[in-house]
Amino acid sequence: MKVLRSSGLTVVIFLITVLAVFLFFTGAETAQTKPELSNDDCLKCHDAPPSDLSAHGGKHKDVGCLGCHIGHPPTVKKPIPLCSNCHMGKPHFELKGCLNCHKNPHTPLNIAFGTDITDACLTCHSQQIVQLRDHKSKHSALNCSMCHDVHRKIPQCTQCHKPHSSEMAASDCRNCHKPHMPTVVTYAASIPSTNCGACHKKVLDTLTASSAKHQSFACAFCHQEKHKMVPNCQDCHGLPHPKGIHAKFDKCGECHNIAHDLNNWSDAEKKESPKEAPKAAPAKKK
Repeated sequence: MKVLRSSGLTVVIFLITVLAVFLFFTGAETAQTKPELSNDDCLKCHDAPPSDLSAHGGKHKDVGCLGCHIGHPPTVKKPIPLCSNCHMGKPHFELKGCLNCHKNPHTPLNIAFGTDITDACLTCHSQQIVQLRDHKSKHSALNCSMCHDVHRKIPQCTQCHKPHSSEMAASDCRNCHKPHMPTVVTYAASIPSTNCGACHKKVLDTLTASSAKHQSFACAFCHQEKHKMVPNCQDCHGLPHPKGIHAKFDKCGECHNIAHDLNNWSDAEKKESPKEAPKAAPAKKK
């Protein structure tokens, strides 16, 4: 009888031990297993950031919530990462205070700033500052954000400048002026003469009223590509007269007047042709 009781007790103790060991290991395994979050879990509480990413996320849109936010409090104390964890290797990424311009990481290219920003812009936009420094103008003294107060904003020139004439629209300005070197005036051969006439009205009126063949040409036909370019008559006409004529009259205008109104010698514009000095009268014979 005692043997049976002893055997039964042993079995009970064994079963309890096995159960305890089983519970210990399964409990430990359960304690070590952390719940895994997914991007869908984030949407349950955070609706604005995913919406921002979808609309204006740029390349951040392809990263996903957990690509930046590894974990969630209280498991992770600092779920917001540093920008430099991903953005490195370029001068722009060495700047401090990313959030001063990129105020919302979920809309990283919606950038707005004050009117006193230049240095940060130069880390990406180097060509523009070279133009401003090599071709001095009033624009050279301005900060970049004076005109570009929102990233990628290209302002209308008429925001500050009046057009040369009432017929000109804001879109006409860049046909001749480059914003970062505005005094270097260049244009295509197709530029309308009326654009030139906005400043050079008297000249255009004279050309338009002329009866010479030049009247049919646009301003840019002769004054090609660059402002204040004055061609030589010989560029088109060569040397059409005998050498003696060109030797005596080395300036075409001495005979043909101005290029905008050829051969029209009005009383007001008439110029005296050079006269030979009168020959001395022969001495009288005594």
